[in-house]
Amino acid sequence: MKEHDDTHDDTKEAIVATTQEAVQIGAIVPTLTVDDLQKSITFYEALGFAIDERWEEKGTLLGVMLRAGKSRIGLNQDDWKKGRDRKKGIGVRVSISTPGSVDEIAKRAKNAGFTLTSEPRDSKEWKSRAFEVTDPSGFLLTVFSDTSA
Repeated sequence: MKEHDDTHDDTKEAIVATTQEAVQIGAIVPTLTVDDLQKSITFYEALGFAIDERWEEKGTLLGVMLRAGKSRIGLNQDDWKKGRDRKKGIGVRVSISTPGSVDEIAKRAKNAGFTLTSEPRDSKEWKSRAFEVTDPSGFLLTVFSDTSA
């Protein structure tokens, strides 16, 4: 019969993982499942992205890969198999860095009829200029550029 060990400390310990050398990654490419593919394409084109690849089946556009500079983002039309009331963008923020003008990108988005979640502003804490906008499916984007502040 095994006896209970009362000396065991039940205090939770923080586990910290460390890596000796970081893996070299060329890019991380998010792919978003969207409610209305064409509306999302229009939104991302307003931010400066262009269609790089298209995926079709029997003449129906199912998804695209968009590109802006060296960055890419994929968009797939939701097939609604998980329900039409599925919330998208919960707990996700996509940050987009630009060497260009944040204000110009914000202006392009507004001129295309999109409402910014926050206007362009400087952040001394993050040493950047940024604005936020929510895409048509509910994904929050932060568009930013580094500043010397």
